[in-house]
Amino acid sequence: MTTRTTGFSEEDSVDIVTESFADTPDARLKQVMTKLVEHLHAFVKDIEPTEAEWQRAIDFLTATGHMCDDTRQEFVLLSDVLGVSMLVDAINNRKSAAATDTTVLGPFHMVDSPPRELGANISLDGKGEPCVFAGQVRSSDGTPLPGARVDVWQANGAGFYDVQQPGTQPERNLRGLFTADDDGRFWLRTVVPRYYPIPDDGPVGRLLTATGRHPNRPAHIHVIAEADGHAPVTTHVFVEDSPYLDSDTVFGVKESLIRPVTTVDDPLRAGQYGVANPFRLLTFDVVLDRVRP
Repeated sequence: MTTRTTGFSEEDSVDIVTESFADTPDARLKQVMTKLVEHLHAFVKDIEPTEAEWQRAIDFLTATGHMCDDTRQEFVLLSDVLGVSMLVDAINNRKSAAATDTTVLGPFHMVDSPPRELGANISLDGKGEPCVFAGQVRSSDGTPLPGARVDVWQANGAGFYDVQQPGTQPERNLRGLFTADDDGRFWLRTVVPRYYPIPDDGPVGRLLTATGRHPNRPAHIHVIAEADGHAPVTTHVFVEDSPYLDSDTVFGVKESLIRPVTTVDDPLRAGQYGVANPFRLLTFDVVLDRVRP
């Protein structure tokens, strides 16, 4: 099929460009490109950028790409601060009311978490207040899920992930992949997570400054829980009373994911967890939906 590429005008721009995709063999790609052109052209016609402004936009995207490397994904940060990551998450995780709420993966799940034994200490640098993190993985009907996989990662007590401080933090610090016991329970030793700013020394940080927004995220631990026959959940557990719970720069906070860090004075439980008494405890159960055959 021959498509026209001449006679381009403001009025006909969408029709002319979308016609150029008429022979696209992949139907989904054709749909995506057609809708992209429709919405992008509508955006440009709405704001009517000057040529200098459009060049600044291109320069911004170029700088965003240049900021990406093996341990930093500036485009993920951009997606996060624009709320697109949370929107994509919402669209792709429509679930039952019983299942644990999902939230963004974030830009720091860039290395595999090492398999660790239940009760292991994932804080290899000891920076932060010691804490036990424990919970249970269940199906949405309440059935415990033995052998469920629980992947956790977090920032240290200074608010940095291991990949942000190579050579300073031990490799794979504050990361662990755990297998739940016969009752679906998991527990590990870590540190109380701290609030922190997303990396703001690049184009995304400059965008936040220009728009009067802060770069901070409330304290949280990342969790991915999986079990055979169930839909996995990617989520956070947020620390109650942390700063920025009501203004998370990536829009990731949901009320159902906020938990207190309590102080437990119980020598028996402390002994079970292998920690000194009294101790700090953060609990978080995860509920997964069954996948229909």
